[in-house]
Amino acid sequence: MSIDPTFVIYGLIFGGILLLVEAIYLMVFGRSIRLGSRMNRRLEMLDAKQSRAEIIERLRKETTQHESGTAIPFYSLLAEKAQKGNIAFSPIMLILMMVLLGLAAFLGLTLFTAAPMGLRVGIGAIMGVAGIWIWVSGKAKKRLALIEEQLPDAIDLVVRGLRVGHPFAHALATAAKEIPDPLGSELGLIADEAAYGRDMGEALLAFANRMDMQDLRFLAVAVSIQAQSGGNLAEILDGLSKVVRARFKLLRRVRAITAEAKWSGMFLSGFPIVAMLMISVIKPDYYDEVKETALFVPVALVVFTFLIVNVIYMRKMVNIQV
Repeated sequence: MSIDPTFVIYGLIFGGILLLVEAIYLMVFGRSIRLGSRMNRRLEMLDAKQSRAEIIERLRKETTQHESGTAIPFYSLLAEKAQKGNIAFSPIMLILMMVLLGLAAFLGLTLFTAAPMGLRVGIGAIMGVAGIWIWVSGKAKKRLALIEEQLPDAIDLVVRGLRVGHPFAHALATAAKEIPDPLGSELGLIADEAAYGRDMGEALLAFANRMDMQDLRFLAVAVSIQAQSGGNLAEILDGLSKVVRARFKLLRRVRAITAEAKWSGMFLSGFPIVAMLMISVIKPDYYDEVKETALFVPVALVVFTFLIVNVIYMRKMVNIQV
């Protein structure tokens, strides 16, 4: 039994595409752009003697630049994920990266495969677009997960500052120095904007809407209500921190309980596709006796439709909201 190495080459080229876009991203914006750094990016920029106004302008531009990208055809499908992932590449740069990765994939296919020109162009274009899509989606997912995990600790730090008598803006700025990215730079940017006159509740709500995160909306509403009607903000935020922490703990329990069903669903959804590909590679003439019949294409379309429906329902069954 011999397996055509072409599919392995395609997989290696696509993996190289994903590594290439990450390498370019780190080279352009520095290692501080990576999530999980001990010192958040805003503090590193301050440590490099950049002015606070320049830092605010740069960080605000990065956080809002993808909102205008929704008017670009096709890019609007990627803009929301790029915004949640706070991708520092501008919309135009991301589109240029798709072209660059497509050319790199085409070059790799030209060097290592004997595929026809049309096939190389098509696969190269697909790899360029898919590589950026998967990379941006992964960044957004990881960033949202980190913010959810960091939020209770950040609220606790703010509560401690409020209880020793600091105003909310000062307590938030202090918490921003202690929390690593991605939340640290976001809170620091909000504190800086408030220092320049922006309403704190408005800035928090804009951040919550950009991340589409309910816990952040609760924080923004609590701060806005307290600013208008008064009250013990420390007690309110302390209760919010406990709720967020309990919700996050419950979410992890739900994910652990549904992990087996999730992986079973992924296996059952992917097995028919893998089996079909393996049959085509190992025995290419397996379908020769039936593929010329009139029912082959309709039955294949029905099977493909049921497979898509299966994938959708499997995802819905294990996607439990907490």
